[in-house]
Amino acid sequence: MSERVFIFDTTLRDGEQSPGATMNLDEKISMARQLELLGVDIIEAGFPAASRGDFEAVRAIAGSVKEVQVAGLCRSVTRDIDLAWEAIKDAAEPRIHTFIATSDIHMRHKLNKTPEQVLEMAEAAVRHAAALTSNVEFSAEDASRSDWAFLARVVERAIAAGATTVNIPDTVGYAQPQEYAELIGYLMANAAGSHKAVFSVHCHNDLGLALANSLAALVAGARQAEVTVSGIGERAGNAALEELVMALATRKEYYGLETGVNTEQIYPACRRLSQIIGQPIPPYKAIVGTNAFAHESGIHQDGMLKNRLTYEIMTPESIGRKGTDIVIGKHSGSHALKAKLRELGYQLDDEQLALLFKAVKELADKKEQIFDEDVEALVLEKVYRRLDRYRLVDMSVFSGTGGVPPHAAVVMEFMAEGAAAEQRRHSAFGEGPVDAVFTCISELTGLAPRLLRYQVNAVTGGTDAQGAVTVRIEDAGTISVGRGTNEDIIVASAMAYINALNRLEKLKEEKRECPTL
Repeated sequence: MSERVFIFDTTLRDGEQSPGATMNLDEKISMARQLELLGVDIIEAGFPAASRGDFEAVRAIAGSVKEVQVAGLCRSVTRDIDLAWEAIKDAAEPRIHTFIATSDIHMRHKLNKTPEQVLEMAEAAVRHAAALTSNVEFSAEDASRSDWAFLARVVERAIAAGATTVNIPDTVGYAQPQEYAELIGYLMANAAGSHKAVFSVHCHNDLGLALANSLAALVAGARQAEVTVSGIGERAGNAALEELVMALATRKEYYGLETGVNTEQIYPACRRLSQIIGQPIPPYKAIVGTNAFAHESGIHQDGMLKNRLTYEIMTPESIGRKGTDIVIGKHSGSHALKAKLRELGYQLDDEQLALLFKAVKELADKKEQIFDEDVEALVLEKVYRRLDRYRLVDMSVFSGTGGVPPHAAVVMEFMAEGAAAEQRRHSAFGEGPVDAVFTCISELTGLAPRLLRYQVNAVTGGTDAQGAVTVRIEDAGTISVGRGTNEDIIVASAMAYINALNRLEKLKEEKRECPTL
């Protein structure tokens, strides 16, 4: 008899904490709806106490999805718990997820607390959360490096106080599969009341074992897996949702476990995330990489032509990688575009569809063929890009091999709440065309952040491909990531830099409004 594994997706919380993966509110809602379509059981929407922006994002997500539980993360502190509840209370199924560290190194050096104090804090936090909702998850941070006997006491107290899910995280990716499985088995056997709670696992990939550890824990009796799309997350990332789900589905006879995930939405979900955060899916990425179903070896090709099972243990169609007869171009109508969007997993209202349709027509005049990735890039650029303080109006760049240094001229609009937009123009020289553009924009805005990263990717193949640019900037300790997409790579660079400046201003505003968070 198969047993059910609950999929707890933390792409919008732990995943977004990874460098370069920040998302604005509309992008988070878009991703949350894709996760709902994917069929995950729980979405961890964020850490409401971290900032006003996080609080608002969690609250917006809680009101946007109806077929999935929404969790808010909080420390074992009353104020954090109350803020989390305020953010998620209107969700169809809200969950409070509270945590405290239990390893000696964390208790001594981070919390400056004794084990007994941590026990009391954990119990008090869960009890307070349980007074607000019956759906309470407790996590013992750095559980894999904690004393097993002490960890059993913490788990026991948390369950007695009202925790219905207990998470045993491998926070720093330290555990080994057999060791981690034994820890789960030990806790289920030795913590009184363990049968009253679902045991959960949250594994990081520092030693490349996040998936292996998660699967070992499920074999040992855990029934919730905390994962992220494409495995994004802090440091080396988390266990990848698509890898865990497809391992259970492909080897169902071995594990005897099942999930509620619609596997045909796996590839659309990974592609959606890639477009939002501006980071391409690596070609050798398991399950969803471009090479995952590619065969170049003659022996492999011969086997595939005779029987696909010779070299493929799953089909591209099973994860949503399938061809389409819908070709989008300059002669396409809005119904064809709407069908394409539905296929890609986007649900736009009439106003958004009209805006996108206009952008598609404009791009079709410049490109011979429009690919799915082009459509997705336009959705994120034209629909989910929020009203910003700075906006690019026009620009021109001169660059050559002669003695005249590269030169850029930029026209921008400056938006202020309650006031008409002000148009400003400026020109500047630089070491190269992109440097000239960035210098010009910095001088126009009066902002001169440090450029940490500049990355260019082609959205599709061909010389007429749209260029996707990601920039990461830092100013006075605040880090911001911006993205821009355009068939002209220099224009895309300007758009990405301006997007990063807009995000930077918003982050600083949040810090001013919430100085104690």
